[in-house]
Amino acid sequence: MIFIFFLLLYILTILGNSFLICMVVVSPRLHSPMYFFLVNLSFLDLCYSSSSLPKVLLAIFSKIRRISIIGCLVQMNLGLFLGETECILLAVMAYDRYIAICFPLYYATIMNKKVCRNVAVVMWSGSFIFSTLPTILRPLVFCRRNKLDHFVCEILALLELACGDLSFYKTMIFFASLFTLLAPFLCITASYICIIWAILKIRSKDGRGKMFSTCASHLTVVIMFYGASMTMYMGQAKTNSYQLKYISLMYGIMTPTLNPLIYSLRNSDVKEAFKKIVYRYSLPRTIS
Repeated sequence: MIFIFFLLLYILTILGNSFLICMVVVSPRLHSPMYFFLVNLSFLDLCYSSSSLPKVLLAIFSKIRRISIIGCLVQMNLGLFLGETECILLAVMAYDRYIAICFPLYYATIMNKKVCRNVAVVMWSGSFIFSTLPTILRPLVFCRRNKLDHFVCEILALLELACGDLSFYKTMIFFASLFTLLAPFLCITASYICIIWAILKIRSKDGRGKMFSTCASHLTVVIMFYGASMTMYMGQAKTNSYQLKYISLMYGIMTPTLNPLIYSLRNSDVKEAFKKIVYRYSLPRTIS
């Protein structure tokens, strides 16, 4: 039952995120900064699930559930890299909505293609350096028991098996939580305060409803992802290590599955683009 559940989640993640990427690439109507970052989010979710879930599926039916130290460290760094990237990306998407709603006349100038590409490059490359540098500077040394009480190689679970002075890693986790969790979350909060204030000034009910629906999908994803991530990393001292592995399922497996469903079901532009593509290819072709 666990295997079937995780397998269905993984299939939904692959199909849902691939569907969103294809819709944005194929439909010219969706070639805008908002959907450019949405493609980044879908690609990130594909990588996030694929970095750990296939190994979990194999481990369910395996009698000897093992992973090499190098493989475990690679999985850990991939998780950190993709998690930090998603934190920053959600903040960038909130800023994009802030500019679109509060400064619509300047939106095309501020969020042009060059700016979006540069932001994406800095976001991906910066997260990669920031997540892998601590492991390169001071590799983890394991000399205790080799049984990991977790579904995946999460850094907090690995620290329980590591020996030596771990203050370096605990300090890095603290500052990483500040810069990649708390700071983006504060930026998102500030952006949405300004957005809500701007929406309330709109007299038309239809206009307010359209603006709220545009932001509702992103806000839902933010609450899910940041709620679990901040509980995991910023509340680690108060949380039982046994419970951490279940909390990590929310942002590691559930969020990548639900993201495309939330953005496609609540997004009228994506649904309209899908209908047009289906209508275009369902028309009978005539030979002249």
